[in-house]
Amino acid sequence: MNNAATIGKGRKIGTVVVCVLAQLLIAIDLTVLHLVLPSLSEQMHPSTTELLWIADAYGFALAGLLITMGNIGDRVGRKKLLLIGASLFGVASVITAYAPTTELLIAARALLGIAAATLMPSTLSIVRNVFTGKERAAVIGVSSGLTILGFGMGPLVGGVLLEHFWWGSVFLVNVPVVVVMVIAGALILPESKNPGSHRIDVPSVLLSLVGMVGIVYTIKEVAYKGWGHWDVAVAAVLGLGCLLAFVLRQPRLAEPLMDLRLFAQRAFSATVGTTILAMFAQLAVSLMFAQYLQLVAGWSPLKAGLAGLPGMGGAIVGGVLAPLAIKAFGRAATIALGCALSAVGFALYSSIGVTIVYTDLLAAMIVFGVGLALILTVATDTVLGVVPKARAGAASAISETSTELGGALGIAVLGSVLGALYRNELVVPAGVPPEASAAISDTLGGAVQVAAQLPPEQGALVLATAKLAFVDGLQVTMLCSAGLMALLAVSALFSLRGVPKVLEDPEEASAATPVPAAV
Repeated sequence: MNNAATIGKGRKIGTVVVCVLAQLLIAIDLTVLHLVLPSLSEQMHPSTTELLWIADAYGFALAGLLITMGNIGDRVGRKKLLLIGASLFGVASVITAYAPTTELLIAARALLGIAAATLMPSTLSIVRNVFTGKERAAVIGVSSGLTILGFGMGPLVGGVLLEHFWWGSVFLVNVPVVVVMVIAGALILPESKNPGSHRIDVPSVLLSLVGMVGIVYTIKEVAYKGWGHWDVAVAAVLGLGCLLAFVLRQPRLAEPLMDLRLFAQRAFSATVGTTILAMFAQLAVSLMFAQYLQLVAGWSPLKAGLAGLPGMGGAIVGGVLAPLAIKAFGRAATIALGCALSAVGFALYSSIGVTIVYTDLLAAMIVFGVGLALILTVATDTVLGVVPKARAGAASAISETSTELGGALGIAVLGSVLGALYRNELVVPAGVPPEASAAISDTLGGAVQVAAQLPPEQGALVLATAKLAFVDGLQVTMLCSAGLMALLAVSALFSLRGVPKVLEDPEEASAATPVPAAV
């Protein structure tokens, strides 16, 4: 295992750059696909089921394998796993861009998800082993801010490329980044692994994979079509059953895939729980406002992407300020502050109307971005700081899994709430054909498509009614999210109280504890 003190400043900076590039790749790829689906559909003509799998295969593979890949990194070496994962990501990007059939495209998207699952815990565990204390908090702050920027850059990069090239170009842009990462990573990154860990428990891998995929599938499908379908019920039972079996199996293993003793530390368990609830509210915002800016305001994907950049800038500011806030106020207060700012951002978002006022939106997104970055930076640093370096990969995987699961829950639950409010508020104008009413009542996107096919006056009335119903539902959803974040701010003050500002490495703290003299 590397000693952070033996690594020079130049090599540390190079390590940060490589890890940030990896995080940016993942963040951009998570958001760019939604932009290319219309062009992809026109050229490949996938069925509705195939389209859903093209969109979801990446997330399923990513969520299902995070815990496994974090543990593999601990065992075989984090640098080695990151370089393998980056190379696989580049190969999968090329296959995705040139996939001739929908079946191969789905398989390539799943391969991208597998590669992303190797990158996410590897980058955080490398940072955990190279940086300590205040230095680690600062690096994670910059990394978190730039990663949030990557989520905003996805639609922007995609919009620019789609104006000049075919849909596959948004995946080919990954290749030069991967080449730089692999070459620089091989030369710069230090290797580290858990010297006492050797065996991977295969049954635990299968249980975690099936369990996580089953839960994420259930969440996504319930959001789209409800509980009344056999596949949703089977996925829910299978997912919960496998995760329960996974949890019961771990304490009986000499080398568990997930060390449940980590959750005995209040700082660790409270931070993971806070992350899940925070991401529950946060991730739904990008989905909802992508619809608002494009379907209500009528902006192009490129313009919508550009409009969101100030919020991403706010996230960078929040990431940079997080270490200073920890020093001044402590970890509990800083996470509470991030939650409070997010609550204010949601409250400001709730004032939007059908006619967009960009200055109002600007204030909301900047406040929201700063709050989100404070939460993620402090949460990530806390999770990594309270575990031994040898378990950094496993801890990183748990942190990333909580983010993934919280985001999926938020999109599903809050997306469903928004859909229900939209249908409850919508009054379909008289004279609209029955077959069109169903599409109008389903989603705002369906209403926009139907309105374009109706006579001009009737179409304009349908569109105005649907937009008003959507905005009314969005306002209520934002207020509910504001309330959740306010409660989470209060909870963080109590659940994280007493967690020190500077987290000493557990190994160093143990070594520094004097051994009582024999009497």
